Amino acid sequence: MIDDVIQIAKEAGSIIRNGFGTNFSVEFKTSETNLVTEIDKASEKLITEFIKKKYPSHGIIAEEGGETKNTSEFIWVVDPLDGTTNFAHGLPIFSVSIGVQKGGETVAGVVYDVMRDVVYSAELGGKAFANGKEIRVSKNANIKRSVLVTGFPYNISENPDHALEKFSALTVVSRAMRRLGSAAIDFCYVAQGIFDGFWEVYLNPWDMCAGKLIVEEAGGLVTDFSGNPTDIFTKKVLATNGLIHREMVKILLEN
Repeated sequence: MIDDVIQIAKEAGSIIRNGFGTNFSVEFKTSETNLVTEIDKASEKLITEFIKKKYPSHGIIAEEGGETKNTSEFIWVVDPLDGTTNFAHGLPIFSVSIGVQKGGETVAGVVYDVMRDVVYSAELGGKAFANGKEIRVSKNANIKRSVLVTGFPYNISENPDHALEKFSALTVVSRAMRRLGSAAIDFCYVAQGIFDGFWEVYLNPWDMCAGKLIVEEAGGLVTDFSGNPTDIFTKKVLATNGLIHREMVKILLEN
């Protein structure tokens, strides 16, 4: 199944790459900060039609299309274009994210970093890979030497869960802070050791299903802000190399 997930993610990525920089239509979902383009929809249509044809008994949770057969043993959790705002503004940082759950546990995950042409993949118990080469989290145990990454929710103007205070507190104790605009890529860069830690105060299942597994199979740790185990429906998520996790938990709880 992982080969199928990789293949359809790359095919969706081709649609996105070909649409990048063209005159596509843009719509607003819940607000002017929450965009969707015709390319998002075309990517999702390709993926969901593939699933329905190849795995007709499987359920789907997708960002733009909602849920179908969500009581099935197998559920595909799909973000057809993670980083839509970047895409719409010509910033080449976005991805396709597809996770597959069996009985509520993620068993396969693929994130396609479209413009870098890198496929991040993992199967439960089978390590994590970037274009077929095994990847591991960083070995840095010093938060002062850490490069961290975060994302902001669409309603950041309301500062939910003191997101700005958390951002400020972690910025001043780390070596550097980044904000890329694709949670799926953020997870993968933690898995690859590029970043030492990633957190976000509000994520959806499709933002994290594949990325969470990839981090864990690369030797990292993913929890909620209190350090407790988390699933893809948890909103507050912390992913690290495991070595700076406790210190990040402490800072997140204090701010």
